[in-house]
Amino acid sequence: MPTLPLRALPSTSRREGVAGVLREAITSGELPPGYKLVELDIAHQLGTSRAPVREALRQLEQEGLIVSYPYRGTAVLGVSQEEIENVLVPVRIALEQFAFRKAMDRMGDDDFTVLEGIVESMESAAARGDLGEIADDDVRFHEAVVIFSGQQHCLQIWRSIQPRVRAYFRRDASYYGNPSDVAGQHRELIDVLRSGDAGAAEKAVVTHIRTHFSEPPAGA
Repeated sequence: MPTLPLRALPSTSRREGVAGVLREAITSGELPPGYKLVELDIAHQLGTSRAPVREALRQLEQEGLIVSYPYRGTAVLGVSQEEIENVLVPVRIALEQFAFRKAMDRMGDDDFTVLEGIVESMESAAARGDLGEIADDDVRFHEAVVIFSGQQHCLQIWRSIQPRVRAYFRRDASYYGNPSDVAGQHRELIDVLRSGDAGAAEKAVVTHIRTHFSEPPAGA
């Protein structure tokens, strides 16, 4: 198993800091599925006590990124293609179809400016070949639409699955095809939102969500 070179944390927000470092390492693939997480080792590398590490591990377990086994310790939990297809994709489609319908009736110029800014960030990341940032912008775009929908229950559901959605976005970022196309695909979603056509939005959401992740990549 690889050893991650973790930097010591500042004295403030220790739990959040530990969780953030580990979350990034997990979703980026630096800590692979099955990697054993040992409180003492993490605390030593981060320059903190075991208490915030323990709290951070509980948080990450709630997010579905790690799993604790009785008498066997804690390990990174991978995202399987089966879970993507049978859980995350169907949940995303149902949730985002509803959120897009609600958002298009509420969004103003400032909201569209936010989405355009995320797409521009995707374009910049594509120009640099930064697939990880494209994946993160992808997550930010969809979360923004859920926020703009004004449906708090949708946002709660989204945030409960977001860490695992981000994990599979980051895991499969190399299968985006042409990275430059990703921004264009999200501009199409912006156009649908501007159109006010709820039926078109529902179809666009399904097509978009299934564009990259409906089938396991060949040879994966």
